[in-house]
Amino acid sequence: MVTTTPETVAPGTHNCVLDPGLKNDIAYGVESAYGRMFPGLPSPEADEGALLTLGRSGAVMDDATDRDTGDNACIPAGFTFFGQFIAHDITADRSALAHHARVDRLGNFHSPRLDLEAVYAFGPTGTPYLYDLRDADKFLRGTNDAGRPDDVPRNSQGRALTGDPRNDVHLFVSQLHLAFLLFHNAVVERLRAQGTPGGAVFGEAQRLVRWHYQWIVAHEFLPLTVGHELVDDILAHGPRFYTAAERPAIPVEFSDAAYRYGHSQIRALYRLNATATGRVFPDCAGARPVPAARVIDWRYFFALDPRRPPQPTRRIDARLVHALIDLPPGGGGRDGDSRVPLAGRARPAARARPRPALRRGDRARHGRGAALSRRARSGHAPARLAR
Repeated sequence: MVTTTPETVAPGTHNCVLDPGLKNDIAYGVESAYGRMFPGLPSPEADEGALLTLGRSGAVMDDATDRDTGDNACIPAGFTFFGQFIAHDITADRSALAHHARVDRLGNFHSPRLDLEAVYAFGPTGTPYLYDLRDADKFLRGTNDAGRPDDVPRNSQGRALTGDPRNDVHLFVSQLHLAFLLFHNAVVERLRAQGTPGGAVFGEAQRLVRWHYQWIVAHEFLPLTVGHELVDDILAHGPRFYTAAERPAIPVEFSDAAYRYGHSQIRALYRLNATATGRVFPDCAGARPVPAARVIDWRYFFALDPRRPPQPTRRIDARLVHALIDLPPGGGGRDGDSRVPLAGRARPAARARPRPALRRGDRARHGRGAALSRRARSGHAPARLAR
């Protein structure tokens, strides 16, 4: 007869056999679709060569002055990158660039929900390499050249271990990703201190972090971007142009057109912290470890300290800073097409077969989650968590 010794399970260790509920995160990784918000309208007709010419270096869209003119002091600079973080959460188009002529050939590899899929991926069971082996309720953290945990975890070649590789395309979004890892880990500690049962800690922490994230989107990001009046109207009366559908989809009018506004908000030069400055490309390009000298101090990007007003975004217009026109290889482009200028990448999705749009019930839920504390400091999780 064979006898076995019961396995000693460390706090936060997950087993998909013992706890099938942990498989829920894997269900989120189902490919969804893109669609059209206005399927009855004719598709735009434009000469693709002319569009590419507009986005070439030295052309009309290239703001090569290298000066930050036309600042919008109403929107702190950090919300530009928070908007990109949101895009990486709800959309993941991995199709060939040529497929953008047909919506029916596009697949969204992320669920169109504000669920931090790019952070949590498939959870400790489905993507265990993102989580701490000694405490799987928590995310791994990377260390920089000063031995401080101020970077996302990386492999031996410097590649970030994240739920979406785009969250390491540049310093700003990778440091924002790190902020969410740290926030989640702090919530885990808070829940344990409150006596939350061990098997429920990860799920509860994930829920609270998502609620905070959704609150920030609905009550800070959107009002700053489109105005309080419009946001209040949508929250009170629901969407005007979306129709309910069993399978929600991201409209290409949003993903490939309207939501591209953020590129024009990017500044020519950013102050990263008290001692360092840099351009988004090539100075702050990703896919490499973040040195201690370039760790982001978020007080320069969000209104966290009244003694240090954050940098503003640029006004939204039809021009881009030169760093976005003359992108380095791999600087935000699709594989094999990294030298195509940014302005030429979002091509019209013409001759498309209509798909259902987002349903009413899929807009962000707020629950009882309160705001992410404005007292957060650079590289640290929020100082408080209200429920």
